[in-house]
Amino acid sequence: MILEIKNLKKSYKDFKAVDSLNLKIEEGEIYGLLGPNGAGKSTTINAITGLTKINGGEIKIFGKTFNGTDTKIKRNIGVVPQDIAVFSELSAYENVAFFGKLNGLRGTVLKDRIKEALDFTGLWDRKKDKPGQYSGGMQRRLNIACAVVHRPKLIIMDEPTVGIDPQSRNHILDSVRKLNEMGSTIIYTSHYMEEVETLCSKITIMDHGKEIATGTKEQLKEMIANEEKVELEVSELTKDLIEAIENIPNVKRCNRNENMLEVISEKNSENISNITAKIAEFKSKIISINVEKPSLEGVFLTLTGRKLRD
Repeated sequence: MILEIKNLKKSYKDFKAVDSLNLKIEEGEIYGLLGPNGAGKSTTINAITGLTKINGGEIKIFGKTFNGTDTKIKRNIGVVPQDIAVFSELSAYENVAFFGKLNGLRGTVLKDRIKEALDFTGLWDRKKDKPGQYSGGMQRRLNIACAVVHRPKLIIMDEPTVGIDPQSRNHILDSVRKLNEMGSTIIYTSHYMEEVETLCSKITIMDHGKEIATGTKEQLKEMIANEEKVELEVSELTKDLIEAIENIPNVKRCNRNENMLEVISEKNSENISNITAKIAEFKSKIISINVEKPSLEGVFLTLTGRKLRD
């Protein structure tokens, strides 16, 4: 177990930022932490990295209880913060060197790791430039280089793709996958649902400081999937055809709008072949077909009552 959080509590006066949170993150996972603004994600991350003192509960990292000060544990964690955290007066090389030294690297090992980190993020050719000479996306990539120079076992990425161009965003997403393949466990937070859906092997949805749901994306979708929906546009839609489709086993109802037909079936009935066969039997042709599946966005909206970017 890379990280285990038990009954974590953190309050600011009367406000409960994190309220009895439990998390278990296994080695090798890319773990998504989702929640609307104010859900408690940043407070949780600050507690894991030792930036925030907790009011209650326990944090275990690499199997050891973490009190926020253990240097050995801290040097095995890399953090890519939400806000760009580099020194504007230092070159890219000097920035990465600073964070390498901070995490105990020296001499030839430090030099090798700086090159490795800047190569990895595609910045080696611009190593002498200062962050102000970089685009927003390149500054984000420099942030990542600073976070991974010491080859941490656990990497926390808090909104690493906010406000950047598509090319840099794709570069960062590829970097996350590569870091994971190289052996790092990653905690990933994002306001972009498609990123979490693409990257994460497991996801926890938080709201009001609490864990609302945890599971794979398939398990989370299963929570709200109580029926299947198929939308069809057909060349000819008669009352007899609609009645025949309604009589297919497990079909709950049909909604018609001109030549568009929405067929709602019970969950896991997989009625598409039966529906299309019935349409063919009535000599009608299918112009278009769309199977609506439960989405992670839909799960989030159902469980929190809010959209991710609210």
